[in-house]
Amino acid sequence: MLLDTYGRQAVDLRVSLTDRCNLRCTYCMPEEGLSWLGKPELLTDEEIVRLVSLAVRELGVTEVRFTGGEPMLRPGLVSIVEACAALEPRPELSLTTNGVGLARTAAALHAAGLDRVNVSLDTLDPDTFFTLTRRHRHEDVLAGLAAAEAAGLTPVKLNAVLMRGVNDHEAADLLAWCLDHGYQLRFIEQMPLDAQHGWDRSRMVTAEEILERLSARFALSPEPSAARGAAPAERWLIDGGPATVGVIASVTRPFCRACDRTRLTADGQVRNCLFATGETDLRTALRSGAPDADLAALWRTAMWGKKAGAGIDNPEFHQPDRPMSAIGG
Repeated sequence: MLLDTYGRQAVDLRVSLTDRCNLRCTYCMPEEGLSWLGKPELLTDEEIVRLVSLAVRELGVTEVRFTGGEPMLRPGLVSIVEACAALEPRPELSLTTNGVGLARTAAALHAAGLDRVNVSLDTLDPDTFFTLTRRHRHEDVLAGLAAAEAAGLTPVKLNAVLMRGVNDHEAADLLAWCLDHGYQLRFIEQMPLDAQHGWDRSRMVTAEEILERLSARFALSPEPSAARGAAPAERWLIDGGPATVGVIASVTRPFCRACDRTRLTADGQVRNCLFATGETDLRTALRSGAPDADLAALWRTAMWGKKAGAGIDNPEFHQPDRPMSAIGG
């Protein structure tokens, strides 16, 4: 198992497949992009499958989420999913994507064994989409969502970040649209994980503000707390249910005490927290011929040192040097 000194067990593995992305979201990276990892630095498809297999067979992981950057840019994505779906015990497999390439790949991913997708979509307006992402790909994302639904990658979940003065007025419209299409919407507070280190807490749209905007059109009631478990989203019943909307208050209401995640970066580093300032190198040991037992020991040690919380409210909090695109969401 992957335990820490606070009694938490990590059963949810986030695997970043690449640091590259085909959008340039303003809350993530600069317009010119970043200095991407070179191919020799990236784990190979076989190395990823080996480490996922180790996590599932030896370390108690039951859920695997493939992330990026944009994981659809990984050429071997379908084969990686297929290999992980063949593991015993079989983990639950999901994918977080910007949706741009999903229309052409959704059916193949489902056939390979992917269970569901989370798609990032912050706006219903194509012009606002370009303002946020610096790319004209809004129609591609909508097509990807429809393809995911048609392929059976359900429930299709949408992740939305509201930016003050840009799309924060769209909260209720986004929810109404998701209800019409049968998608599950989750709003996420903007987090200090941008490459530019330009995050400003005073400009962040908080969970309370999001709920105020939604409550102007919908009757919201909190879902029973037992239903949340270790999920990061606080969920609210809409007009009495059964439909729900989630709000992930990573900054104003951290959920660290229930965290059950471990993270593997595209270059083979274990991160025990999204906001960690240190990592444990599995890639070097892997390529030096370390047996599974040694890799598992490194991973366990990495998780044992996990802090009680991310410490965002601590005056000594330091934003991680590596941005979201490098460490996976």
